[in-house]
Amino acid sequence: MALYALGDFHLAFSSDKTMDIFGKVWVDHERKIEKNCRKRVKPEDTLVITGDHSQSNSLSACEKDLAFIEALPGRKILLRGNHDQFWNVKKTGRLNELYAGRLFFLQNNYYVYEDYALVGTKGYCFEGKDTIEHGEMLLKREAERLRKSFELARADGFTKFVMFLHFPPTSIGEQESVFTRMAEEYGAEHVVYSHCHGEPRWDDSFKGNVNGVEYHLVSGDFLNFKPEKILD
Repeated sequence: MALYALGDFHLAFSSDKTMDIFGKVWVDHERKIEKNCRKRVKPEDTLVITGDHSQSNSLSACEKDLAFIEALPGRKILLRGNHDQFWNVKKTGRLNELYAGRLFFLQNNYYVYEDYALVGTKGYCFEGKDTIEHGEMLLKREAERLRKSFELARADGFTKFVMFLHFPPTSIGEQESVFTRMAEEYGAEHVVYSHCHGEPRWDDSFKGNVNGVEYHLVSGDFLNFKPEKILD
């Protein structure tokens, strides 16, 4: 078994919100996702999709997008992204009921992968879109959600963690954040994130080993929609 990750599918099977305007890499990107996942991910593997699954705004409107994800090989774990309007925190339990045995929605809970607990939340970074006050509120909320996931897993005896975020773990210019400190506090071996589209943003945050934690950027366009192996 292996653990893979890839983010930012931005599927639009029931929407006219194309991503083609963001560059050639996005042309027919759905075909690339399917081809690359089928080539790399085996049925016994686990694939974590780190948010921004659908361009549609409601669960009914994104059913085709979720069906596309469901049809990909492996066990699929979904993290909430900033574009995932079909999913709010109150719906996580309901989504896991609706898609039981097909998809798992990761928020305020954890997923077991061998002897690891997979934990995650949407996260937050300052991008100039919010006031400082509102941004700090969002940052605190997301940190609380992430800590809840760590604590639930630790209470069940887990000591090995892989941590997932949608947003990068630090804002531009930061050398640490509440998320990097939490990764180190709980001994997370890997932190996996996406959201950073376009080459100018690929260096917004950490990649590689920082203070003993391996950071992975898995934005779809950064990886040309090829899932990255996190664990064998």
